[in-house]
Amino acid sequence: MDLLEHAGKRVLAAHGVVVPVGHLAVEVDQAVAAGDAIGYPVVVKAQVPVGGRGKAGGIKLAHDAGELADAAGAVLGMTIKGHVVHKVWVEEALTAARELYASFTFDRAAKLHLGMLSARGGVDIEEVAAEMPEAIHRFHVNPLDGLSPADAVAAVAAAGITGDAAAQLPALLVKLYDAYVAEDAELVEVNPLALAADGRALAMDAKVVLDDNAAGRHPDWEAWRDLEGLDPRERSAREKGLTYVGLDGSVGIIGNGAGLVMSTLDVVARAGGRAANFLDVGGGAAADVITAALDVVNADPAVRAIFVNIFGGITRGEEVAKGIVEAFSRVELRSPIVVRLDGTNAEEGRAILAAHESDRLVSRPTMLDAARTAVELAAGA
Repeated sequence: MDLLEHAGKRVLAAHGVVVPVGHLAVEVDQAVAAGDAIGYPVVVKAQVPVGGRGKAGGIKLAHDAGELADAAGAVLGMTIKGHVVHKVWVEEALTAARELYASFTFDRAAKLHLGMLSARGGVDIEEVAAEMPEAIHRFHVNPLDGLSPADAVAAVAAAGITGDAAAQLPALLVKLYDAYVAEDAELVEVNPLALAADGRALAMDAKVVLDDNAAGRHPDWEAWRDLEGLDPRERSAREKGLTYVGLDGSVGIIGNGAGLVMSTLDVVARAGGRAANFLDVGGGAAADVITAALDVVNADPAVRAIFVNIFGGITRGEEVAKGIVEAFSRVELRSPIVVRLDGTNAEEGRAILAAHESDRLVSRPTMLDAARTAVELAAGA
């Protein structure tokens, strides 16, 4: 779950990380009331799950109620990278004497938590990583030991951060790590992490991504779930319990298992096409799950062909085939479907498909053959 900024800041604040005073608003009058309560000047910030808000005009400064009304009116309803702004975060405008970067995520290769710290905050960290990789200090944290105050002091020193920031940052870093672990987060990122002119060290922005697999331990997460901020395709998939990521190609992808779906994307690219999505139905996908997946992919107007790639282990081939056949009766499929079935009960599944094969439903024996056919159909649609 990728939290919007206002939710991310509230999560961090619950763990002692200082954040600017702010209020959420969905209407101009609410934004003005928030500004009056906070005191001017304030900043109006679009709440969408993408970066680049400032460059797109989604962040505006207001010095009084009139300016705030104009700013909120301009931001609410605007579209940023395909996301309509339904909410704005109105917060106190602070002057940063210094901007830093800090984050925690998981290093799967090392099987350790990974902290990143840089004296170059407030800019695109990817650009910093590409142009000056030495400007980002990376350090591992053993989950059994956690991040001690001494570890945080050492990390700040290794990052070359000195002065007032060096005195305040270690304690904030420990709180940030505590939030990352306690909330079962995949990522917590603060950019900029600012040393304000009034001497406070605080999170001026917050990106928090929670691990959906841990939702059972966090019933309070439902309060943070923001389906409005999702791509409509991702919203539909989430409502159906499917793992989905929208892309910008024309070949819809459905597979079972993240590794297989990633390989399918690569094979489609090798065949000269571009995937429209990543959709993983998981293990043991029954007919109704396959039908739901086809419904989601079919709803994407950019999709010109659908490639269903299943290798049966827990998932049984005949169940996949039944789901595909059932989808034809339940969903008005706009795009032809190419199916590759292998593994458990694949022969039974292929026999079911063979009885319904047409120019709208094609079965291929190998992943590469299926990918080529899907790309050809998408190109010819």
